[in-house]
Amino acid sequence: MPETEVRRSSPLELWPEARSVVMLAMNYGPDVDPMEMRDKPDKAHISVYARNRDYHDIVKGKMKELASLLVSKGGGDVKVFVDTAPVMEKPLAHSAGLGWQGKHSNLVSRELGSWFFLGAIFSTLDLPLDEPEVDHCGNCKRCLTVCPTEAFPAPYQVDANRCISYLTIEHHGPIPLEFRKPIGNRIYGCDDCLSVCPWNKFAQSASEAKLQAREDLMEPALADLLQMDDPTFRKFFSGSPVKRIGRNRFIRNCLIAAGNSAEEKLIPQVLNHLRDKDETVRATAVWALAQLASTTDFEKHKSVLLVDEQSDVVKAEWEQGIS
Repeated sequence: MPETEVRRSSPLELWPEARSVVMLAMNYGPDVDPMEMRDKPDKAHISVYARNRDYHDIVKGKMKELASLLVSKGGGDVKVFVDTAPVMEKPLAHSAGLGWQGKHSNLVSRELGSWFFLGAIFSTLDLPLDEPEVDHCGNCKRCLTVCPTEAFPAPYQVDANRCISYLTIEHHGPIPLEFRKPIGNRIYGCDDCLSVCPWNKFAQSASEAKLQAREDLMEPALADLLQMDDPTFRKFFSGSPVKRIGRNRFIRNCLIAAGNSAEEKLIPQVLNHLRDKDETVRATAVWALAQLASTTDFEKHKSVLLVDEQSDVVKAEWEQGIS
């Protein structure tokens, strides 16, 4: 964020010739309530937006068509952005009247609820301005109180270091111990603060086929995901945003979900990862085993795998597991 602070401060810092910004929203609403996944601990919970194709490609393709039409009809020049530059999409979308930033900091729309992507078309044309949307959150605090990791220090503020979306997607290395239990079975992102928003009663399910959930990503079995090697992972998630976190972080997340599942049948898959090449995967497998196995079995596996030969990160997990 500090590296891009200046460019985020104004669209003109990104493109001095810009005179107008056209903000657009694209619905990706789910067919089912994502909160239902909390009651299926042996299944993996993938954030709604990541259950099919990467939205960057889909949204940007459609926006380029619209941008070309804008140039052909009105002239001027344009630039299209969909999370591809430090654009402050949410404040711009608020100013454009698409919605307001809710207490969870995401944009909320009276027509689309919380389920939509944002994109921006910068233009050299002087276009008429829209009226900003007003805040309709009122006294509601559902999005703040539902957060499993208490990532909202105050309304309209997010502590990214506590956010499950950050922890499961952006965070490298072992996930801090205090967040592992609250993560539950979420292996890529989190939708809780969006799911409970009352404005979603007006939301519609995604009409774009490539944004509708793949059947095999609705509630995939942890047992199957834990068996993925790198080639299998890349093939299975080809074209999906999940692919960008890589196999190791993905397996790390699945092991945390396994440790939270109380499903002893997952122990064989967890044991396989005690010998993984990646130390974070090995360390997380130790933690998952400690959650699922009895104390006797846990100590037995420690003696078999020669903990003294492991890295400090893995050794620390063994010690925490025993204690």
